[in-house]
Amino acid sequence: MDISVTLRGQTHDLALKNPVLTASGTFGCGLEFAPYGDLKSLGGIVVKGISLLPREGNPCPRVVETAAGMLNAVGLQNDGVEDFCAHKLPSLPWRDTPIIANIYAASTDEFADLAARLNVEDGVAALEINVSCPNVAKGGVLFGQDPVLTAAVTSAVRKAAPRKHVMVKLSPNVTDIALMAKSAEDAGADSVSCINTLLGMAVDLRLRRPKLANVLGGLSGPAIKPVALRCVWQVARAVRIPVVGVGGIVNAHDALEFILAGAHAVQIGSGNFMRPDCAFTVAAQLPAACEKIGVKSMEELRGTLQNGSALQRKHPAMA
Repeated sequence: MDISVTLRGQTHDLALKNPVLTASGTFGCGLEFAPYGDLKSLGGIVVKGISLLPREGNPCPRVVETAAGMLNAVGLQNDGVEDFCAHKLPSLPWRDTPIIANIYAASTDEFADLAARLNVEDGVAALEINVSCPNVAKGGVLFGQDPVLTAAVTSAVRKAAPRKHVMVKLSPNVTDIALMAKSAEDAGADSVSCINTLLGMAVDLRLRRPKLANVLGGLSGPAIKPVALRCVWQVARAVRIPVVGVGGIVNAHDALEFILAGAHAVQIGSGNFMRPDCAFTVAAQLPAACEKIGVKSMEELRGTLQNGSALQRKHPAMA
């Protein structure tokens, strides 16, 4: 059975041996999870967010468990792009598995500088733009909440990294995620991934204070899967570029649901915290899961979700 997929972009394609990627911020730089599976067996590795300079992140506590999920306010802690290129990237299996660098910055120019630095690295196959960052020059508004800003940063990265596949990671904390996806596509994105975390909070009733030092955090895990599926379905109908589904995927069945809704590939996020071999297991179980539902390729399943009216015609009792 062939479960390979290709993210056919406007400028660069990204070939994957299978549609299972890791999600940024949940898999370290990849090397931390090597004891739990073969990194080469994954479709791709999306490393944790990288900035131009080292970043300490938010104060603790910055992770808290919630019903069917977790909240995090890690604050994008990392050692900076130079450390990544010098000490982490060389040890990753980039000749066998595409390495996707998730990048974030506080201005369009900074995004461009970071993209230009990674553009010269042969080990980086693609860049995933985190548009859930605050734009300092615009008073802290998030890039991903304004279609004009989304387009501006996408265009800047596209121009600064002509050798790379450019993916834009969309935020669900918007009124119209399809509009954001279209703005990224029009600005030159090769693909989009959705969704990033949902904004949430948790409180300690006994102590009468927030459980996160940052008060607010990003909600992820199985709890957000219905929202992520909805976003993927809406985005896949709005753009021609490939869509990568993210949000609550913990098994092969989940992954196939996202592909049915229109995704070309998926990312495993919080599942890696629940079970460190999760991404490897999903990739390994995907062929059997496809065979069980009579699917011979990802292309055969992708985007074949029937609409409500079709279901009602087939099952009148549902009307």
